[in-house]
Amino acid sequence: MGSKAEEEEDGLLSPTSLPSPSKPQHHLQQQLQEQQQEEDDEEEETAFDSTEKILISIDGYTDGTVFDGGDPSFIPPFSWKKLWLFTGPGFLMSIAFLDPGNLEGDLQSGAIAGYSLLWLLLWATVMGLLIQLLSARLGVATGRHLAELCREEYPPWARYALWLMAELALIGADIQEVIGSAIAIKILSNGVLPIWAGVVITALDCFIFLFLENYGVRKLEAAFAVLIVTMALSFAWMFGDTKPSGKELLIGVLVPKLSSRTIHQAVGVVGCVIMPHNVFLHSALVQSRKIDTDKKGRIQEALNYYSIESGVALFISFMINLFVTTVFAKGFYGTKEANSIGLVNAGQYLQDKYGGGVFPILYIWGIGLLAAGQSSTITGTYAGQFIMGGFLNLRLKKWLRSLITRSFAIVPTMIVALVFNSSEGMLDVLNEWLNVLQSIQIPFALIPLLCLVSKEQVMGVFKIGRTLQTVAWIVALLVLVINGYLLLEFFSSEFLLAFGSVTDDAHFHSNGAVRMSITCLQSCTVAHELEFSDLNTKFVTPPLYVDTHFLLAFGSVTDDAHFHSNGEVRISITCLHMSLSFLT
Repeated sequence: MGSKAEEEEDGLLSPTSLPSPSKPQHHLQQQLQEQQQEEDDEEEETAFDSTEKILISIDGYTDGTVFDGGDPSFIPPFSWKKLWLFTGPGFLMSIAFLDPGNLEGDLQSGAIAGYSLLWLLLWATVMGLLIQLLSARLGVATGRHLAELCREEYPPWARYALWLMAELALIGADIQEVIGSAIAIKILSNGVLPIWAGVVITALDCFIFLFLENYGVRKLEAAFAVLIVTMALSFAWMFGDTKPSGKELLIGVLVPKLSSRTIHQAVGVVGCVIMPHNVFLHSALVQSRKIDTDKKGRIQEALNYYSIESGVALFISFMINLFVTTVFAKGFYGTKEANSIGLVNAGQYLQDKYGGGVFPILYIWGIGLLAAGQSSTITGTYAGQFIMGGFLNLRLKKWLRSLITRSFAIVPTMIVALVFNSSEGMLDVLNEWLNVLQSIQIPFALIPLLCLVSKEQVMGVFKIGRTLQTVAWIVALLVLVINGYLLLEFFSSEFLLAFGSVTDDAHFHSNGAVRMSITCLQSCTVAHELEFSDLNTKFVTPPLYVDTHFLLAFGSVTDDAHFHSNGEVRISITCLHMSLSFLT
C-alpha cells in the first residue's frame, strides 16, 4: 500500500475524503483564476467565439471505444462524416481564385494564347494550394490567425505597416470584385442599370452577409457553395455550347509551351494566384472548427482533413478557370478581337460570336460573373473583419465591424464607378492599376506567413521542415519575381505612354515606336502620291518586305496590341528604311 498522498495523486481517493482546512480558499482562488482567464479571452480579438465554432465530436467507434486510448499523439482513422464537418473553409478560400480579376485573366489568356497556357494555369493553382495550406497550418497549430500573430510577434511600427498594406490590398481587390458584379448586373438588366447602380446593389451584400452569419457558420458556407455551383454550371454550359477542342485542351494541360508572344499572359496567370487578403483569410477560417488543441494527434488530424478539403476546392476552381479559358480560346484565338477583349465587353463578344439560342450565352456569362463577383465581395468583407480585428485587436459588434470594413472598400469603389463609368477603356486602365496595387502588396502577406510558419517558438512541433521551407520559399520567390516583372513592364509602358502623349494625341504603349515608324512611312507615301498598299510591289527584298495591309491595320489599332520587343525593332527599322528610300 502507498501513502495517503500517493493515493490522492493517483486519484484513488476522492477530494472530499481528505481533510483540507485550506480547501475553501483554494477553491476560491481557482474560481478567480478562471474568471480572470475568461476576462482576458474577452479582451483578446478572436476569429470565432467559442459558441460559433463547429464541434468536431466524433471521438470513438460505434461501440463506444475511444479512438486515441489516452495517447495524445494518436491520429484517428479517416472518417467521411468528419471530413464533411471540416468541409467549408477551403471552399471559401477558393473563391479568391475565381474572382472577376481572375476571370478576366482567364479570358485574355485564352483569346491571346489559345490553349497553350493551360499547363501553367494548373501549376499556378498547385502553387496557390501550397501557400494556402501553409496558411491553414498556421491557424490550426497556433489557434491564432495571421493578423493576430503579426500583432503579437512584430513591433508596433511593423504591425501598423503590415495592417496598412493588407487594407490597401483588400480595397484594391474589392474594387475589382464590386466592379465585376456591377458589370454583370448591367448585362443582366440589358443595360438599364449603369455601373454605379450595380456598385450600390453589390454594396448591400454586406447586409446579406450579416443576415447569414447570424444563422451560423454552416449556413454561410452553404450560401457560398450555392454561388460556386452557379459559377460551375454557368461556365460549364458555355463550355458545352462552344465545344472547345478536347485534343488541344489535353495538349495544353500536359505539354508545357511558352513563346515570346504569350509571355505577358503567362506572367498574368501566375501573378494572380496569390491574393494577399486570402492568405489572412484562410488562417482565420480554419478556426471555425473546435478541436482539442492539447492533443497533437487531433491537430494533425485537422490539418489532414483541411488539406483534402482545400485540394478538392482548388481542383474545382481550376476546372472553372479552365472552362473560361478554353471558351475564349475556341472563340477568339487568332481573331482581331483577341487583343481588345476584356471583362467589360466579353459578354457582347460572346453574343456576337455564338448568337442567342434558347438561353443567350450573354446572360449565362452574366450569371456566372455575378456569382463570382458577389461571392468574392462577401469573402472580402469577411477577410476585412479578421484583418482589422487581428491587427488592431478591436472588440466591436459584428454588424459595426462589417459596416466599417465594407465602407473602406465601397466609398472608393463608388468614386471609381462614377469617374470611370464614361468608357470601357478607362475601366481597363483602372484594372491594370489595381493589379499593380495587388502585386506591390503580396510580399507583405507572403513573407510574414513563411517566417512565422517556419518559427518553432510559434508553431512548436508543427513547424515546417527544411525541405518544405525550401520549396515554399522557391514558390514565394517565383511569385515575387513574376509580380516584379509585371510591375516593371507596367511602369515601362506608362513611361512610353507619357512619351507618346508628348508627340501626338494617340495612346502610346510599347508599340509606340512601331506606330511612329508607320506614320513616317504613311507620310512618305502620301508625299510621293502612292497608295500604302503599293509598297509590297516597290519593296520585295525579303529583309525589307512587310505586309502593308498588316502595317496599315497595326497603325490604327488600339493600345491592346502586344508585340515582342525584337519584332518591334524589326518593323520599325523596316519602315524607317523604306521611308529613307523615298527621300533618296
